[in-house]
Amino acid sequence: MKAVHFGAGNIGRGFVGLLLHEGGYDLVFSDVAAPLVDAINAVDSYTVHAVGEGGGDTVVTGFRALNSATHPDELVDEIATANVVTTAVGPTILKFVAPHILAGLALRDPHSPPLQVMACENAINATDLLRDEIRERAGDAWEALQGRAVFANTAVDRIVPAQPPGGGVDVTVEPFYEWAIERPPFGDDPPSIPGAHFVDDLAPYIERKLFTVNTGHATTAYFGAQAGVETIAQALADDAIAAMVAAALEETSALLAAKHGLDPAELTEYRTTILRRFRNEVLPDTVWRVGRQPLRKLSRHERFIGPAAEAAERGLSTQALLAAVGAALAFRDAEDEQSVELQRLLREQDAETLTATLTGLEPGHPLFPKVREVIAERQADVGSEA
Repeated sequence: MKAVHFGAGNIGRGFVGLLLHEGGYDLVFSDVAAPLVDAINAVDSYTVHAVGEGGGDTVVTGFRALNSATHPDELVDEIATANVVTTAVGPTILKFVAPHILAGLALRDPHSPPLQVMACENAINATDLLRDEIRERAGDAWEALQGRAVFANTAVDRIVPAQPPGGGVDVTVEPFYEWAIERPPFGDDPPSIPGAHFVDDLAPYIERKLFTVNTGHATTAYFGAQAGVETIAQALADDAIAAMVAAALEETSALLAAKHGLDPAELTEYRTTILRRFRNEVLPDTVWRVGRQPLRKLSRHERFIGPAAEAAERGLSTQALLAAVGAALAFRDAEDEQSVELQRLLREQDAETLTATLTGLEPGHPLFPKVREVIAERQADVGSEA
């Protein structure tokens, strides 16, 4: 069996690739970073170090890497004969992955089992997005090609911090992970992925993860940055920050219970687990790494505005989530392009315009005036700082 995985970074090697290896797949990593591709091809194994309670080392073998920028034909040939294709590249990069998969499907033996495609991204229904990108590029040829692949959405969760220097292609991760995959697209032939679990309805798992892990992680980062704290664990050691993070997650849990019927007691236990993971001092994750790309994190269907908008529509509390939005607006990192751009927008656009462009909310949405007020307050602070 063979799996092609797009994105040979830390998540690709330390999570998705690891589980595919444990499923018995021959691994082909695809990436555009030439030094990383060369480093992977220079070794015949790498180690995933799970640090913290319940951790341990796992050695990964049976892999190779291709540079999709310089060897696209070789990559397409691998896809054409693969069993599985996965991605961990970021939702905005899927449009660059799509042409390679399309070309691989065109070369695929129509009598072979369909290629099993899963986008493992921090986004809702990312595989659907990838499929739509492929279908759009295929045009009229899609009708003949669509039977050569099945597409399944996934929800993935594992904290992989910035890596210690000198580690080569080894990866340090937390022991906890979750990979939920929707079952129906595969029929009676799901992929072999030990540790993953297949579910009939993925939506609750996706949103539970995004609105707890992603929302909580970013909330901790932004309040931590405001307080001048360096790491996520140190931020949560501050009782005031921990209380604000807990309040935001109580609001997202209330939404998850109302929307999906999830058990409030189980959600409380899940939140506790997540916050315990964030407090893992063996993983020196910084508020700057977690807080980067605030424009994306403040967009319409992301970790703040997404749950807050649905909560507002249901008449649920959004006060703590809006406080987190305010902290995100104050995030300043001169090395992060989106942070710099956000501060420029705060200086140059009025609150009404910026609320619409930043969050994608319509002016008539019940959350719109609340976000506008938070933005206006931040702009007043920016003006006083000038």
